[in-house]
Amino acid sequence: MAQKKPLPFILPAGWDERRRHKELRRYKIKPSNIVRTYEGDGYILYIPTKKSFFKLPKPMIPSRELEHRIKTIHDYIEEYKALIDVERRAEMEAQLSEIRALSGREREIYGRAVLGLQGRRSGRKFDLYLVRLSRDKKIDTEISSGDIVLISRGDPLKSDLTATVMQVAKNFVEVAFSQKPPPWIKEAGIRVDLFVNDVTFKRMEGNLERMRHIEPPFSAIRDMILSLKPPSASKAVHFEVMNPSLNDSQREAVAKALGSRDIALIHGPPGTGKTTAVVEAIEQFVRRGHKVLAAADSNVAVDNMLEKLAANGRVDLVRIGHPARIGEKLSKYSLMARVEADPRSEKVKQMLESAQAMVEARNRYSKPTPARLRGMGKERVRSLAASGRSYRGVDIKTIQSMAQWIKEDEKVERFFTAIRELEAAIVRDILEKADVVLSTNGMIGSEALEGMTFDVAVVDEASQQMEPSTLLPMMRAPRVVLAGDHKQLPPTVVSNLDLLKHSLFERLMEMKGMTQTMLEVQYRMHRMIMAFPNEMMYDGRLKADASVASRTLPLAKLPMDEPLKSLLDPHFPVVFADTSALDADETLPPRSTSYENVMEAEWVVRTTEALLNGGLPEESIGIITPYLSQVKRIRLMLEQQGIGCEVKSVDGFQGREKEVIIISFVRSNVAGEIGFVKDRRRLNVAMTRAKSKLIMIGDRKTLEKNDPFDRLFGWLQKSGKIVVL
Repeated sequence: MAQKKPLPFILPAGWDERRRHKELRRYKIKPSNIVRTYEGDGYILYIPTKKSFFKLPKPMIPSRELEHRIKTIHDYIEEYKALIDVERRAEMEAQLSEIRALSGREREIYGRAVLGLQGRRSGRKFDLYLVRLSRDKKIDTEISSGDIVLISRGDPLKSDLTATVMQVAKNFVEVAFSQKPPPWIKEAGIRVDLFVNDVTFKRMEGNLERMRHIEPPFSAIRDMILSLKPPSASKAVHFEVMNPSLNDSQREAVAKALGSRDIALIHGPPGTGKTTAVVEAIEQFVRRGHKVLAAADSNVAVDNMLEKLAANGRVDLVRIGHPARIGEKLSKYSLMARVEADPRSEKVKQMLESAQAMVEARNRYSKPTPARLRGMGKERVRSLAASGRSYRGVDIKTIQSMAQWIKEDEKVERFFTAIRELEAAIVRDILEKADVVLSTNGMIGSEALEGMTFDVAVVDEASQQMEPSTLLPMMRAPRVVLAGDHKQLPPTVVSNLDLLKHSLFERLMEMKGMTQTMLEVQYRMHRMIMAFPNEMMYDGRLKADASVASRTLPLAKLPMDEPLKSLLDPHFPVVFADTSALDADETLPPRSTSYENVMEAEWVVRTTEALLNGGLPEESIGIITPYLSQVKRIRLMLEQQGIGCEVKSVDGFQGREKEVIIISFVRSNVAGEIGFVKDRRRLNVAMTRAKSKLIMIGDRKTLEKNDPFDRLFGWLQKSGKIVVL
């Protein structure tokens, strides 16, 4: 006869620990009888040891389906909490390691520090202290509005002063402090370093915990993500279009999003107007009486949605976030600005002035410090003051003064409570009345949105976000629209953890039965620039709109130099400059793991100068290279020539576009090794930033040994142009 197997059992997760222990004791269950516990879906699941047998009531024995659900939810949450913790520590250590390893000047060249600044206060904005840090020399940096920076007197490792960047201009960086900054901020030699803020990581962890026991209707989204529930069948809904310029695939995407009962995906390849479709969907949801949460991982992506929605002027908008992270033109939509514009805020200001007067009145009396109290509590002080007695050497006059301080302090506290309640009421009213609340994913976990839910969550740039980040807006609504392109760069992951590199968008695109639409008309680039990425990544489905299909490089004149003339020829939108006949080997600079190529950098500079001489403005030219050492090399060489064109890594240019893009591939070696340069998503992003002209510079012999470059050169021989330097 087979031995009876001990059964797992459950108790409600809502019970406190004392009640659970009491219930376990009731059935003679000891901690030693339990080998493991899981928590999810409103229950704690107990797994007994093999030799533990209990006589339990039927309600305590879960069905196999419920047991599976609890385990699946628990394992997912615990796994991602651990991954987030590893990534947080990796990000912080990476920043500190780089600060330790590189000189300030090197970090400045990489765009992650600004040196030689001097501060001066530039007033207040809301409750923030603004400081403008300036210098005579031009500032060229990756640091931008909304970034957290570490501020020091030259040695960041000896500082713990952080601030948020408000704006970066040619000669200054304006930062915002939540507390009054130290006087030394006005001294010369101030340094600013890009730093890490772990608040978003904590919010992701908190959201995962909230997801553990989330209730209907929001639990349906969680269950679908965890494959505990299949996507619901949906059909496109007819709608009266608000933006008549939408093409057929954009209209289809919006129609399917409106018809979806849970999750809908909008796949938007480069230049296909993904955000335009997202904005139409948001406005259509509002027209149907739905309250919408519009989110993205980056402030730039959120502001793109806000700008388009604000231009239409059809919906009431509120932007959540630090004012430093919201574009200046859009600041009037920020929650802080909306609160300040509310008529009740004048009363708050008056109350604050009264409160300050009350604080000053209170401070005329003796504050009950530990040294004065000598063990007395508040009630003891009052009692002694009323009876006119001294205590342990504290004279009656001091005791009575302390009693009066306590009395006045309680009035101050009540007054400040009333102020906070009024401020909270103003915030709540503004958010409740808004049609659309816009926020970065990280800010969704902030106090302002505590406990707030929505009818629909719309998430842009979803393919560039770590899965736990995307979950922040998704757990606030029973219906979700995700927009992105998993064929471009994945989430940036410092810890190199493979699971975090794959976005939720990418995973859902592969889920059977998922509602999804691909946008098929692009409005950015010449049809030939589009052609190879289209063939490589999008099965040839993309079409160039007539407005851009034949766009040409607006050059006033071509250079006399034959190779340069051939590279810049406007009749060839895509050109590859082959350095394999030159002495153009890659090098690894001392103390670096990042390659550079001096010969390629020289050709980048020569090509840039020729474009500028042909009448193209600096802001129309973008230079992309996969290696930070090459970014540094090209920036230095351009700086020496007084040229201010943008030079960034591939990641730095995602979502951007320029009239002309010059790509330096860097790798040149006999073995034909190109490392991460072979990532086809990276190549896709680099090539599709160009509008009229794409110039690629590299060693054909090295690159051609690798996929997808073997296919690229085959295409170039038929449809592009290869210039041997």
